[in-house]
Amino acid sequence: MVGNKSEYFGKLKNLLEEYKSVFIVTVDNVSSQQMHEVRQSLRGEAVVLMGKNTMVRRALRTFINDTPEYERLLPHVKGNIGFVFTNGDLKDIRDKILANKVAAPARAGAVAPVDVWIPAGNTGMEPGKTSFFQALGVPTKIARGTIEITADLKLVETGAKVGPSEATLLNMLNISPFTYGLGISQVYDQGNAFPASVLDVGEEQLLKTFASAITAIASISLAINFPTLPSVMHSLVNGYKKVLAVAIETEISWPEIEELKDRIANPDAYASAAPAAGAGAAAAGGDAAPAEDKKEDDEEESDDDMGFGLL
Repeated sequence: MVGNKSEYFGKLKNLLEEYKSVFIVTVDNVSSQQMHEVRQSLRGEAVVLMGKNTMVRRALRTFINDTPEYERLLPHVKGNIGFVFTNGDLKDIRDKILANKVAAPARAGAVAPVDVWIPAGNTGMEPGKTSFFQALGVPTKIARGTIEITADLKLVETGAKVGPSEATLLNMLNISPFTYGLGISQVYDQGNAFPASVLDVGEEQLLKTFASAITAIASISLAINFPTLPSVMHSLVNGYKKVLAVAIETEISWPEIEELKDRIANPDAYASAAPAAGAGAAAAGGDAAPAEDKKEDDEEESDDDMGFGLL
């Protein structure tokens, strides 16, 4: 037993050092065949390691002295879990872990992971079993000598235990309402632990959140007059606006502000300049057409001379 523990400690330590990311996976109701298929699908990309929680926690505590960040794994070592170690793309590995699902019949005492519905329709069963449906509150009628369920019925709610009668009815109707496979309770990546839902956050959402955070920082910095990188540009622009305002109201001047002062002092002059410029452009355009016509005429005359003038 000591040798097994020592061997497991060494294997876990080596995997934690070799791989930068770890998926903590739940393996409730997962068969050994499913585990084999998952290992096959991850071959070359990830390594699956199972172990008793007490042994895992004991091993992690011995590693914490040298690598304190492993402590972030400890709170998630509970229940029926295992580890998947990888250096690959987290989204791809996540999808492969979750892909292997197997339909399973409802067993008495099992906790329903989803709502279980009985669909309306003909069951093909003989009328003698009507009382069984009535006992569970399933609406039925007799149609063409068989039992027909007249309306969809929610038989078991999510999180509730499946009773013996419900399990029997579902098996009679050949309904396998549950699918079982590996789940992901937590992801550990380079010292940080986070839920698997974080992997669904897209780049566009990240950029939007980042931009919103920068705007908030800049606003707060400007409000409390505390300079930060996001607020520096705004402070410079606001400062220059104040300098312009002082220059306009005083005799202070420099070459770049002379035109602005002149525009403020003589707005009519600049207002009339725009139409005049437009008219000048139109006039220039009007003169250009006859010039082009004249040039084309000259070219045609030249062509005539070259073609016939020598005869």
